[in-house]
Amino acid sequence: MNEIRVSQNIHPERGFQEYLIESDRSLDLSITCDTDCQLMFRVRSAKSLRIRGYVADGCDVSILFWNECSAPLSSDEVFEVHENAHLVTAYGECGGAPIDRSIYVALRRPYAHGEILTATLASSEVNYRMNVVNFAPHTLGEMNNYAVVLAEGKLMIDAVGTIVKGAVRSKNHQVSRALSFEEGQRSTILPELLIDENDVEASHAMSIGRVDDEQLYYLMSRGLTIQQVTALISSGYLMPVADVIPDEGVREVLHKELERKLSAL
Repeated sequence: MNEIRVSQNIHPERGFQEYLIESDRSLDLSITCDTDCQLMFRVRSAKSLRIRGYVADGCDVSILFWNECSAPLSSDEVFEVHENAHLVTAYGECGGAPIDRSIYVALRRPYAHGEILTATLASSEVNYRMNVVNFAPHTLGEMNNYAVVLAEGKLMIDAVGTIVKGAVRSKNHQVSRALSFEEGQRSTILPELLIDENDVEASHAMSIGRVDDEQLYYLMSRGLTIQQVTALISSGYLMPVADVIPDEGVREVLHKELERKLSAL
C-alpha cells in the first residue's frame, strides 16, 4: 500500500493500486491517469483534501475513496474526462465524522463518460455538492447516491447535472435515495438539471423516507432482531460501492468492514 502524508502528484500504473491517506496536514493531490487503472484511497486522516484528476483519451478508470476519518473532513475535487474515456469516482463514507465534499466532473471531449457513486452511512452531518457537466457532444454523465441516515445523522445532497450549448446527443442522469429507520431524521436532496441544448436526454429521481413498518415486522417475524434487520437492509443500499474495485480480496475486506459498522447500529 502506498502511503500519502504530504501533497503530491500521482501517476498510476495499469491495474489496481491502493493508497493510504494519513496526515495532519491539508493535502493537495493531482491524479493523472493515462492508462486503464483502478485506484482505492483509504482516507484515515487529513485536515482537508484538494484533488485534481485527469483521465486521458480512451482510458477506463475507477477511483474509490473509502473514508475512515474519525474527525471532520472537507474535500474539494475536480475531475476532467477526455475522449472515449470512462471515469467512475465512488465514495464509501463509513467513518461517522462530519463530511463536507464538493465534486465536479467535466466531460471535456466527445464520448466521455463520467459517473459519481456515493454510499453513505450518515451518523453525523454530511454535505455533498456535486456537478457533472457535459461540455462535448455524445457524452454521458451519471450520479447515483445512496444513504442510510441514522439517529444523529443529517444529510444534504445538492446534485446538479449540466448540459452546455453544443453538447448535442449527450445524456445526464441522476438518482438519489436516502433511507432512515425512525422518525425525525433530517435529509435534504436537491436534484437539479441545467440544460442549454435540445437534442439531449436528462432525468433525475429522488426518494427520502423510512423503511415501511410492515416490512420491518415481517422480517422480525422470521426470527431477526431489529438490529439485524437494520443491518440487512442497509447493506443492500451501501455494499455495491465496493464493487467498483475489481480485486476480489479487497472487495471482501470492504464488505466485512461495512458489515462490522452495520452490526454496531
